[in-house]
Amino acid sequence: MRKIALASVIGTTVEWYDLFVFGTASALVFNKIFFPSFDPLVGTMLAFGTFASAYIARMVGAIIFGHFGDRLGRKSMLLISLLTMGAATFAIGLLPDYNSIGIMAPLLLLFLRVIQGLALGGEWGGAVLMTVEHAPASQRGFYGSLVQVGVPAGTLIANVAFLIVASTVSTEALLSWGWRIPFLASALLVAVGIYIRLHIEETPSFQAVKDAGAKAKLPFAALMAKYWKQVILGGVATLSTGSTFTLLVASGVSYGKKELGHSESLMLWVVLASCALCFVLIPFFGRLSDKYGRKPIIFAGVAAEAALAFPMFWMMDTKSVALLFIAYLAMMTAFAANYGPIATFLAELFGSKVRYSGLSVAYMLSGLLGSAATPFITTWLLGVTHQSSSIAWYIMGASLVSLAALVILTETRYGNIDAVDESPVEAAAK
Repeated sequence: MRKIALASVIGTTVEWYDLFVFGTASALVFNKIFFPSFDPLVGTMLAFGTFASAYIARMVGAIIFGHFGDRLGRKSMLLISLLTMGAATFAIGLLPDYNSIGIMAPLLLLFLRVIQGLALGGEWGGAVLMTVEHAPASQRGFYGSLVQVGVPAGTLIANVAFLIVASTVSTEALLSWGWRIPFLASALLVAVGIYIRLHIEETPSFQAVKDAGAKAKLPFAALMAKYWKQVILGGVATLSTGSTFTLLVASGVSYGKKELGHSESLMLWVVLASCALCFVLIPFFGRLSDKYGRKPIIFAGVAAEAALAFPMFWMMDTKSVALLFIAYLAMMTAFAANYGPIATFLAELFGSKVRYSGLSVAYMLSGLLGSAATPFITTWLLGVTHQSSSIAWYIMGASLVSLAALVILTETRYGNIDAVDESPVEAAAK
């Protein structure tokens, strides 16, 4: 289990690093080098729009990789998705800017961002299943949460990379060539991830499907025929994880810099500290979900996100550096309680033969509804209202919608996860 967990954590860390180094660059430099002829607000919104485009591609990637993951196995899809993501991220680091090739620059950026999205659509679900389907029944929540550590770990590394570059080169150099370094450096992380993943075995759940000759011919069609409610409700229940985290690592960075006058380095340090805390808390809440159930822990996290929406901005708007850190750390704690158990919770909603598709599509739906929309909506709200309260209302609304969907879904921690035609929930009900 240690080897399997390490392989999944490192792989997802690389994938999320690649994804969020783009988010950080969108907030800090892309509006200047790829959309320089636009009004600053419009340029930022276009940069975030390109950031959001990957989430549509993630849904397509979830369906494609889910199909082959349910037909051919988890391991092969994990290797392909990691290679694809690494190639796209490295290529972004080589892109000419707008001043060099004009409109082709943002178009190529958009294309590579879509490739990133396709890769992540297949990566996350497979990594979760490699741990959850191998884990002992009493520790599925904990091991599933380890995969979730890839999000703060990848974000932390991405922000460290930008922090080092931003603090060692001039603003002109950062806009000219410095921003490329974090993208090009991803090649090393990808190589490490691929090496480790070559040495892991296929999961018992997929092997059971294979031995029973029960593979679905069209996993997505079989998924939607039996589990369409779980897909939709699971995606909506997970929506607030995307809106909250994207607020903290993308929109919040932009807000702190442009509206509150904080330096780029300070905002990166705030995100860094928050991700370090999240790195510790996610497994903690995952373990609690093994003891008390998935839903109670997730519910507490989402409710805390809603409750902290306004206090977070009240503290940030004081422009106090200490309160800025407290606001971020408090909201990240709520996020960790929500995000830690959610991977295992979603995996346990579906039967083995369509689980890769179900888990991936539900999670990528949440990204489309939450993460993709958040930077664009918050930038627009702030531009129209000039009030941080408008963003707080949005975060609170997203959290309440997630709570409503979560209430409808059933607790999932009981049952046999290796059942071929049944979800653990269905197996436990018998």
